[in-house]
Amino acid sequence: MMAALLQSRYGIVLLIAAGIVLIPLVTPSTFYLRVAILVYIFSIAVVGLNLLMGFAGQVSLGHAGFFGIGAYAVAVGPTHFGIPSWASLLIGVALAGLIAYVVGRPILKLRGHYLAVATLGMGILIAMVFTNEARFTGGPDGMPVPRLVLFDWVVRGVTTWYWVSGVSLVIAAAIAVNLIASPTGRALRAIHDSETASHVLGIDVARYKLVVFVISAVYAAVAGAYLALFDALVTPVTAGFLRSIEFVTMAVLGGLGSILGSVVGAAVLVVLPQMLTVFHDYEHIALGAIMIVFMIFLPAGIVPSLGRLFGRKFS
Repeated sequence: MMAALLQSRYGIVLLIAAGIVLIPLVTPSTFYLRVAILVYIFSIAVVGLNLLMGFAGQVSLGHAGFFGIGAYAVAVGPTHFGIPSWASLLIGVALAGLIAYVVGRPILKLRGHYLAVATLGMGILIAMVFTNEARFTGGPDGMPVPRLVLFDWVVRGVTTWYWVSGVSLVIAAAIAVNLIASPTGRALRAIHDSETASHVLGIDVARYKLVVFVISAVYAAVAGAYLALFDALVTPVTAGFLRSIEFVTMAVLGGLGSILGSVVGAAVLVVLPQMLTVFHDYEHIALGAIMIVFMIFLPAGIVPSLGRLFGRKFS
């Protein structure tokens, strides 16, 4: 019955929702809830990136730039322009989508490593703006982020953010599942298999690639805004190159083309460093070794590889 549920259209979404509901019942302290919040926030960004990489087959090494746009929007808007945090979040998401649309039109004509380098350059440029425009962004030291206020309700505290980020992840996963099952999703999978064949079939390849690029940027911007609001601080590291690599690693580790894999990959890369602190100076060596083992024995990613092992397909 569980296998049938996982293979249903909303089975994965229900599984994620069930996990979010159950975790507070078994965690002994708010520390674990804080770790879970980070998992949920990063999962939102990785779900969007997986739509781009796993389903459309387009590589992006600059997605932290969109993540940073969302983060800085909720800091700069209220601080310098008096815009409410909720409105700043929406503006940041819209700005990320607009930049993705403008930048995506020329760079998505590239393929393979050329596209990867172009997106990398885009991400680096965005991070440089956040570092150099100290008058608005606080420069390398970053800046504080005002609390999110919704109708006189101040969103603060670990428990509150746990449910905000958890519900947002469920919504993000549900939207992604619907997109995948739609004609757009089928077009994206066709493009992933062969852009030439997709052209022959009459699919507007450039349009669909641009659409999914914008959608993935919106996901990243929402996640970035959530992280900044939760931490009450944002720095250029939020939009740095290493953060982009982290997103790609989460997507690949969990499994490209898998919504559940996006969550699992984010969980592994957030939780493992917390567990490996017992190794002190050898923490990063242990983390790297574990990730290498994962990719050797589960080359398709954790979720797809386990699905094949049990003769099931988990999306």
